[in-house]
Amino acid sequence: MATSRPADTRPTITAALARRLVDTQFPQWAELPLTLLDPAGSDHVIYRLGEQLSVRLPRHAGAVGQAAKELEWLPRLAPQLPLAIPVPVGVGEPGFGYPWRWAVSRWLEGEVATVEALAHSSAAAVRLAEFLLALQQYMPEDVQTLEARDDLTGQSLKSRDHATLAAIAQVGDVFDTTAMTDLWETALNAPAWDRPPVWFHGDFHTGNLLTLDGRLNAVIDFGGLGIGDPACDLTIAYTLMSAGSRAAFRAALGVDDATWTRGRGWALTTGLNAYTSYAAVNPRIAAQTTRQITEALIG
Repeated sequence: MATSRPADTRPTITAALARRLVDTQFPQWAELPLTLLDPAGSDHVIYRLGEQLSVRLPRHAGAVGQAAKELEWLPRLAPQLPLAIPVPVGVGEPGFGYPWRWAVSRWLEGEVATVEALAHSSAAAVRLAEFLLALQQYMPEDVQTLEARDDLTGQSLKSRDHATLAAIAQVGDVFDTTAMTDLWETALNAPAWDRPPVWFHGDFHTGNLLTLDGRLNAVIDFGGLGIGDPACDLTIAYTLMSAGSRAAFRAALGVDDATWTRGRGWALTTGLNAYTSYAAVNPRIAAQTTRQITEALIG
């Protein structure tokens, strides 16, 4: 009798596996070369398929709903947004020992955005604000029904309280414990979002932005897409921007004090989570999250 795969077991993903999945489920693309994208994100193994497509295979159970979500929503959102997004063209099924659904999307040209290139660019900051405003303004007719869907419901800051306080205690020899605790308590106590729910990206940080010829070109990775309080998307102000561009971003977005404070809380909690999870083994993430936490404490 077959046994189910434990929830925390990560499948081994190889080029040979990706090739078999593509060739059997999408034979129209069987002749296209597969090239591993390295480094990819923590949630997916990504291959470029020919010149125009990409294959994204979830690494862990937490990412398995993304393929279906993006197929449902990104084709609708793409025409509304001022930056390109990865429109899916197909969702693959489990096979050859691989347990989850996976996606084929249009390839987007560009390089991952960097602080060195864009931190002081008010033009880039305003462009990102325009993207978020356009995203927030897209309202399907059935928004009240969508708000109740589990796959579109984001986390609350309060749900991260225990983990965040534990992380603050863990990194007290690296960052200012008092400043982190004060910011976190202020964010938790800030007035909640009291307006109609809006769309948010849910993972809006530097690593999910692409540039082309030095200019912002695309936003990727919509696994956290949801409806509700958009404060989580303000994390980008601390992963990418400096004080000057951050001010331009806030002015263009028209953010009130309470939402901005909750956004600082999101930057702190997500930065701490990444720092405690990866900093010891990944110097690049250590540097990125150190900057994110430090900038969030500045404001």
